[in-house]
Amino acid sequence: MQLDGVLFFPVTPFDTEGNIAYDVLAEHVKHGVSAGPGAVFVACGTGEFHALELGEFERAVSVAVEATAGKMPVFAGAGGSVAATKQFVQAAERAGANGILLLPPYLVTNPAAGLVRFVAEVAGATELPIIVYQRNNARFTPETAVEVASIPNVVGFKDGIGDLDQMQRIVLSVRANVDKPFQFFNGLPTAEMTQLAYRGIGVELYSSAVFCFAPEISLGFYNAVQAGDTELVNRFLLEFYKPLVELRDKVPGYAVALVKAAVRANGLDVGGVRPPLIDPADEHLAALDKIIAAGKALLA
Repeated sequence: MQLDGVLFFPVTPFDTEGNIAYDVLAEHVKHGVSAGPGAVFVACGTGEFHALELGEFERAVSVAVEATAGKMPVFAGAGGSVAATKQFVQAAERAGANGILLLPPYLVTNPAAGLVRFVAEVAGATELPIIVYQRNNARFTPETAVEVASIPNVVGFKDGIGDLDQMQRIVLSVRANVDKPFQFFNGLPTAEMTQLAYRGIGVELYSSAVFCFAPEISLGFYNAVQAGDTELVNRFLLEFYKPLVELRDKVPGYAVALVKAAVRANGLDVGGVRPPLIDPADEHLAALDKIIAAGKALLA
């Protein structure tokens, strides 16, 4: 399964009582799918995987699969302890997911060899394709990246750390030693800011949180990059993405909370975020509106 294009990571909508609004999730996914992403990644970081219990997760994945209607692959997030991760993976299978984004294990200090064991145990519990997410305490060496990439149903490696020197060595090592289709992804927050650098080391795919609330901006940037339109790419970065990142960095957790707020501002009531995240302050919402308007102005 080879992915292409912008990758869509929908938010998980909540109603006024804090329960998942599954009908809103279906509408959100359908709207995103109509814009033409390369794949849907449901209940992952932007979808507040950390805040979902197993039953909610399974139904959310099922709703996303149905809303996507087979038009593109649906990947689901899974992580935590080995036992819990296996439960989430199996729930994703029952719900009809096409693959798994394997999030880090529970936040313990561990050697890279322990990560290989973690991935191998989870991969052994499913036949679904798995993309391994390197971030936080899940840090691989080039050697252990080759080990996990050699597991039959591990098909991709997503980087959320941003060490380009290390990532270049991982890319080179895996491509030299693993004889199967394998893809690499830029998984940094607001990945567009670093995508030119990642393309330079052979990483073409990236996740786009902006696609959730402004797919036209996300695709405008993607198309400018693909076309080699350096002037337009730089304008997107300077006038939209840079201010967005500066706003995002004001409060921990805004990488999710701002995205949900922007989806709400577009007219779809996806509710707020669950603890321990917090919703944006009014002055930050006003700044967000101006940033989005600047991004849309570039499309003219």
